[in-house]
Amino acid sequence: MKFALVSDIHGNYEALTSVLKDIEAQKVDKIHCLGDVIGYGADPVLCLETISSECDIKLMGNHEYAALGLISTEHYNKAAKESTEWTRTQLSDKDISDISDFEMSCSFDNFHLVHASPFEPTKWRYIIAPNAAIEGFMHFTENICFFGHSHLPQIFMEREDALPRCQTGHDFLPDRESRYLINVGSVGQPRDNDNRACYLIFDTDEYEVIYRRVEYDIATAQAKMAELKMPEMLISRLAIGR
Repeated sequence: MKFALVSDIHGNYEALTSVLKDIEAQKVDKIHCLGDVIGYGADPVLCLETISSECDIKLMGNHEYAALGLISTEHYNKAAKESTEWTRTQLSDKDISDISDFEMSCSFDNFHLVHASPFEPTKWRYIIAPNAAIEGFMHFTENICFFGHSHLPQIFMEREDALPRCQTGHDFLPDRESRYLINVGSVGQPRDNDNRACYLIFDTDEYEVIYRRVEYDIATAQAKMAELKMPEMLISRLAIGR
């Protein structure tokens, strides 16, 4: 079986639809979403409706949490705060109800799924360095934990008596006797200097991690945001991928 993992779509409908076309071409059996469907982009409702219909597992991201009023946006930067406030105005009661049904984390077979870190998931901690990965490894028991949040495709492997090994996301065959924290990257706002949408496929038969990069219509996504007078930083970063 193959399952696809998408995360951090952030209202970018052009990126999402291109990724879904690629997923269909890869003959994937199931799609799971690791959160942050909304926020930043021009199409939060379209993305939310699409994820709700296409994905089997749907996890809560910090932007969903903020839309529900469960966390403050006071610590957000100006662009993120403005985007979050605008996104809230777009959501219907049904949209809010759908978001409320998203899970905080999920486990199946020997896999754990979470948006940020398995360590205090509602604190939305970032795992971008080995020290944060250590805390993450202490809070799940499965072989692999897939996550998002930082928008950076990364692979951390647990090691005895040493810091976890950290590598940039790449296709590989995990050691079944080892444990991993694997960031699936971002569909709608990549930040690894590659502007193509990023998602991950896991092949359970081959026990293989496969990263996919997908080109999409960035200009249209940017034009929609510009028409809505969204912050220029959010618009320009799509083209540079950071």
